[in-house]
Amino acid sequence: MDKVKLTIDGIEVEASRDSTILEAAKEVGINIPSLCHLKMEGIDYVNDCASCRICVVEVDGREALYPSCSTKVTEGIDVVTNSPEIIHVRKSVLELILSNHPKDCLVCSKSGECELQDLANHFKVQEIKYSGDISTFEPEFSPSIIRDMNKCIMCRRCETMCNKIQTCGVLSAINRGFEAVVATAHESDLAETVCTYCGQCVAVCPVGALHERDYTWDVVKALQDKSKKVIVQIAPAVRVAIGEEFGFAPGTNVEKKVATALRRLGFDGIFDTNWAADLTIMEEASEFKERIERHLGGDTSVPLPLLTSCCPAWVKFIEHNYPDMLDIPSTAKSPQQMFSAVAKNIWTKEMGISREDLVVVSIMPCLAKKYEAAREEFSVDSNRDTDISISTRELVHMIREANLDLQSLPESDFDKPYGDYTGAAVIFGRTGGVIEAATRTAYEWITGDTLKKVDFEDLRGYEGFRAATVKVGDLNVRIGIAHGLGEARKMLDKIRAGEEHFHAIEIMACKGGCVGGGGQPYHHGELSIIRKRAEGLNSIDTSMEIRKSHENPYIKALYEKHLDKPYSEKAHKLLHTHYYSREKV
Repeated sequence: MDKVKLTIDGIEVEASRDSTILEAAKEVGINIPSLCHLKMEGIDYVNDCASCRICVVEVDGREALYPSCSTKVTEGIDVVTNSPEIIHVRKSVLELILSNHPKDCLVCSKSGECELQDLANHFKVQEIKYSGDISTFEPEFSPSIIRDMNKCIMCRRCETMCNKIQTCGVLSAINRGFEAVVATAHESDLAETVCTYCGQCVAVCPVGALHERDYTWDVVKALQDKSKKVIVQIAPAVRVAIGEEFGFAPGTNVEKKVATALRRLGFDGIFDTNWAADLTIMEEASEFKERIERHLGGDTSVPLPLLTSCCPAWVKFIEHNYPDMLDIPSTAKSPQQMFSAVAKNIWTKEMGISREDLVVVSIMPCLAKKYEAAREEFSVDSNRDTDISISTRELVHMIREANLDLQSLPESDFDKPYGDYTGAAVIFGRTGGVIEAATRTAYEWITGDTLKKVDFEDLRGYEGFRAATVKVGDLNVRIGIAHGLGEARKMLDKIRAGEEHFHAIEIMACKGGCVGGGGQPYHHGELSIIRKRAEGLNSIDTSMEIRKSHENPYIKALYEKHLDKPYSEKAHKLLHTHYYSREKV
């Protein structure tokens, strides 16, 4: 790569010609503060609108200051990042931003993790010198996300994430001057737009303008209600990320400590969504086997490829954008909803309680799971299957509020029967994991042979859109995998145009899959953290004695006692769903 030489704060630097001053400085350990800049590792798009002006620097002694986030390096330039004038300008810009920002830091959802707050501390801003009009936007609430544009600093990170990376096109800057704000088309509520609730806008917002809708006090109230039995399920990706908030390295499996924490919080049953992931594979693999056998038998009415349907954000994405393709997603419910359906309709009978007296709480890495739990088809007479869904971050807050230290807690197991899982289940939390788990089972069911090597390396990787061919007996099964909704759009467009042909597809809305979900501890665009979480899931998988979903003894018992067999009429009624065209006419 073509290099240039320059000087930054007296240090000679060699940087690639296409890099910015901000990036070049970072390479030699010089930190230039910024707010609007966003560059995510492994993603080409950069938010370099240079709107905040916090990162200004001096170049070659010129009178004007330049935003380092959008100014490219050139041969021989001399950059100063820390002169008294620059520091004064940065502090003044920061004070101007703060002059039109709410002062409710004590009760703000982002307090302690707010980049604006961090900069105010860094520059020792102890009074606001400027005064004037204050924004008075009405906060907007959806099942998953709250938008408070009074806190918006017009960094436009969310706009870049929504439009360029996820390609949802929901958020955009409107108006000018003091009235400028990031909003939806016609300033509609999120529920009236094509928003998928993936939560990636929340993940990149530097302040509290976008944050998840917090349901932790709903959980606390349920736990206080002695007339209710409250159980909890925890998703695969949570166990390898939550530890980061308590001093563990990314990717560390802390599930047994989390199980103890949940018991001390007062839950009546501590279960694992992984168990339901095994159940999901039983249904999805059965559906795939039936579809592909009928297709190969000449039935051209059978829709292929089969798309895995565990991610509610991408389900909403396809409902909005590809209503003509709604016959290809698997009708199997997500693990969250399968677990809750079994709990509300089978476990309650075994325990001798009514479904109305059971509260099912889910802990998810995803904000779209809050929306999924609220979908009407996942309730009976207005009683939800999943009553409350909270994010990994919300569980962190609950643990801290209860004065529990995850580091010092002893380990304990999940409750049976819905706490035992296979290696195939836990890899649901990373890109390629669902389709790999399904392939392990489908291989044996289609060929009748025992699968000796269960690791399908060709299905792994971090390319946003990738394809692989897996040999299943005499069949060459072509599989497509995408993570990130922008990459999903590329894949679906090629399928729709007849440019790509697959037998099965996995799509996850977030980079890296659920490990990079919008409700996880903030990773600030560092793909290395997401990869470590994924590696943590792979390590759990390889350590398991049973690594195929159809060999889970508790899953077998469920079918024998209640559901007859996978993809049976009973199983279909309880474990499958349907989709809706949400195309704007």
